[in-house]
Amino acid sequence: MKKSQLFAPDEPLTDAELDRLEEFLKRCKGGKAMNIEELDGFFAALIAGPDVVLPSEYLPEVFGGELSDACKFASFDEVNATLTLLMRHWNDIAHTLGNGDVYAPILFQDEKGLQRGNDWARGFMRGVGMCHDGWGALLADEDHAGCMIPVLMLYHEHDQDPSLRPQPIGREQREKIFDFMAAGLMGAYRYFRRHGKPFADVLELEPRRADPKPGRNDPCPCGSGKKYKRCCGATVQ
Repeated sequence: MKKSQLFAPDEPLTDAELDRLEEFLKRCKGGKAMNIEELDGFFAALIAGPDVVLPSEYLPEVFGGELSDACKFASFDEVNATLTLLMRHWNDIAHTLGNGDVYAPILFQDEKGLQRGNDWARGFMRGVGMCHDGWGALLADEDHAGCMIPVLMLYHEHDQDPSLRPQPIGREQREKIFDFMAAGLMGAYRYFRRHGKPFADVLELEPRRADPKPGRNDPCPCGSGKKYKRCCGATVQ
């Protein structure tokens, strides 16, 4: 079987696949796993940002803990399927930005049909926190820090500290903020490329076939660097 038949790294997830991934994240223990909107912002920050962050570092943030603690998979096929969805979504964002196109964030609608974007901003800032020093350089750059204003407005919209909250955001203004937020993501991506981060952000993690199953002492296919028995193998019921 050809690699392209196993894994299409630049194929966006369908709505049904996003729903499937969302349902899996809801099943993670502890209630600390990201939702899809937060995941989208988190991945966007990691891809646009100044440093390369490995899956072994960011997946615990996604799942709300180590895979062996937070996740239970019914089979090795489900391990592969879940990681494939995550990597495809990562690669869709990376390809979009790498091609010079604006990436449109995935935003939920509330019960009133309004997209708020607060979860996306929280996810983005969690990604920023994983590369704090590098993003700090951007925020300190008077000529380019403005690209962060839209996401910071949504991040602090309901802050406990009133001094950090923006003025109330109306529906039309919020739509403009989303547009500026997408443009700001591209601005950050270009900024860090000019300052030395390579363009090769696409993850070429090809899921292993379930047959044959990896040995207990083989490297885990999730890319964590751990032995299978200590990582995803421990999550298969």
